[in-house]
Amino acid sequence: MRVLIVEHNEELGLIWSRFLGSRGLTVELATSQKDAIANMRFNEFDALVLELVLPDGGAIAISDYATYRFPDIPIITVTSGSFFSDGSIFQLMPNARGLMRTPFKPDDLAALLEHCSPKDEGALRKRA
Repeated sequence: MRVLIVEHNEELGLIWSRFLGSRGLTVELATSQKDAIANMRFNEFDALVLELVLPDGGAIAISDYATYRFPDIPIITVTSGSFFSDGSIFQLMPNARGLMRTPFKPDDLAALLEHCSPKDEGALRKRA
């Protein structure tokens, strides 16, 4: 499974990346909207882990682009705030499959990604 993590705190993103990599996932880290779009432009991903509050903004734009490029991509949103506690993120991002509040255990992120991934690995390659 190929995962793109979009997290502006590079140290935190690297912790998540290394942990998921140790679980057999292929992980790319983007620390800005520009990096995230460039990664998705030239690579295929099976899941997106997206920090909702980025210094350059753009979480919704990243989500929209991800959904355009990969229509069935599950998006796991991450935030330290309580702004989306009403569940509105699921209306703003149709592919949102979960909202995680930081701090959390990397095991929990791995479990949610596993839960959201297609059960048929062949389905991952059938996407256009």
